[in-house]
Amino acid sequence: MKVLPKLIVFSAPSGAGKTTLVRHLLTQEDLNLAFSISAASREARDGEVHGKDYYFLGTHEFKNRIRANDFLEFEEVYKDQFYGTLIEEVERLWAQGKHVIFDIDVVGGLRLKKKFPNRTLAIFVKPPSINELQIRLKKRKTETAEKIAMRVAKASTEMATAPQFDVIIENDNLDAAKLKAFQTVHEFINKEVSDDEEE
Repeated sequence: MKVLPKLIVFSAPSGAGKTTLVRHLLTQEDLNLAFSISAASREARDGEVHGKDYYFLGTHEFKNRIRANDFLEFEEVYKDQFYGTLIEEVERLWAQGKHVIFDIDVVGGLRLKKKFPNRTLAIFVKPPSINELQIRLKKRKTETAEKIAMRVAKASTEMATAPQFDVIIENDNLDAAKLKAFQTVHEFINKEVSDDEEE
C-alpha cells in the first residue's frame, strides 16, 4: 500500500454551488490540491481565459482529440457542446505531487470514478430544491431564460444520479457545506489506497 495522488470529483446540477466549494478547498494549503482545467468546445465567455477557466478547443479540434484518445473522459453536454478532461492535464498535476480536484458534470464525474475507483472520491453537491436552483441561476444573470430552463430540466436527471456518488453534500447552508467538504476531502487524501488497474 502507498499514498498516491488522488482525484477529488465535485459534480452537481448548475447552480448547486460546487464551484464555490471547489474554490474554497483550493485555498486550503494542507489539502495540497490543484485544479484540473477542463477542455471545452465552446467559445470563451466574457472574462474567461484560455488555460485558466477552460482549454477552449473549438468543436473541430475537440472531435479530433476524441479520435486521438486524448481524454480521460468527455461528454456532449448539449448538442455540439463538449466538455472533457485531458489526460495530459491530470498527468501534469500528478507530476507536481498534487491531488487533483475536478468541477465537472455528473456523467464525467462517474466516468472518472469508474476509471480510478480506489483513487477517486466522487462528491455530489445537492441543492435544497429544484426551485431554489432556478432562483440561483436567475440571480447569476449570465444566461438566457431558455438556457436556464434547459439547465433546470437537466437538473432532475442529474439529481437522480446522486446515490451513485461516494458522498452527497447538501448545500443549504454554505458554511456547513464548506466544512463538510473540507473534512471529507481531508480524510480521503490521508487514507492509503491501492493503485487502480488501468482499464
